[in-house]
Amino acid sequence: MEKELAYSSRTKGIIMVLASSLFWGASGVIAQFLFQKQGIGVEWLVTVRLLLAGLLLLLFAAIKEKRSIFGMWRDRFSWPSLILFSLFGMLGVQYTFFAAIRSGNAATATILQYLAPVLIVLYLAIRSKARPSSKEVVAVLLSVFGTFFLVTGGNPNELTISGTALFWGLSSAVALAFYTLHSLELLKRWGSILVVGWAMTVAGVVFSFVHPPWKLEGMFSFATVAAVSFVIIFGTLLAFYFYLESLNYLRASETSLLACVEPLSAVFLSVFLLSVPFGFGEWLGTFFIITTVLMLSRTK
Repeated sequence: MEKELAYSSRTKGIIMVLASSLFWGASGVIAQFLFQKQGIGVEWLVTVRLLLAGLLLLLFAAIKEKRSIFGMWRDRFSWPSLILFSLFGMLGVQYTFFAAIRSGNAATATILQYLAPVLIVLYLAIRSKARPSSKEVVAVLLSVFGTFFLVTGGNPNELTISGTALFWGLSSAVALAFYTLHSLELLKRWGSILVVGWAMTVAGVVFSFVHPPWKLEGMFSFATVAAVSFVIIFGTLLAFYFYLESLNYLRASETSLLACVEPLSAVFLSVFLLSVPFGFGEWLGTFFIITTVLMLSRTK
């Protein structure tokens, strides 16, 4: 009986983390549809996604977890760190990722963002003045080869994506590395739902001064509303909630491995739904980068 319950729990956790990865991957593809087919501006989508998703997460924390959501702002050590995380972590990741999609495509943007673990390993090695392990050296080399094949298709004389898309994609990886490292203490103290909820809300409010949410650009239609709703509800709230819930049934290393479904889903959906060209070189680059993530996810 206990074995059956354990198997059932593991199955539930696996389904949750796979669903969250699929939702994240699909939201990038849908964002590409909004930018390139509906003419929606990156700035508007970033503002709306951050504001609505952030407020809904805070509402969820207040109702379901019955927690005081304002305690973080009364802690003199937490709120400055939260503002820094909101502006350079949360807003940085959201904007650079969507800008990379607008300039290129969701598949390449998602895979380039997955270079963040390599940047984290390099940063920690430099900060601690420690020699990287042989596994980390191999992972870094694989990531370099992967990026080369992904952006050139194997031909060093030409890029398969624009230089702008490459810039935003690599910037997204840098922002995600900062996002991951800077949030550690906040997450330990306040929990992920409150930290992410407030970070999204603060980033959304600040970015509203750059592009107010009521200034919609592009084609307003049922398809636009449905796509934006998917990005906010499925690609943000449910994806985030399912991923966190999966940690109750699986080890963190297992969820990290299964989360690699995200870039694969983004690639397949981009190719089959938006007809994004993806040749052997791009697939090889994708394989190298995902292998890098898998290697590093098994390293403490």
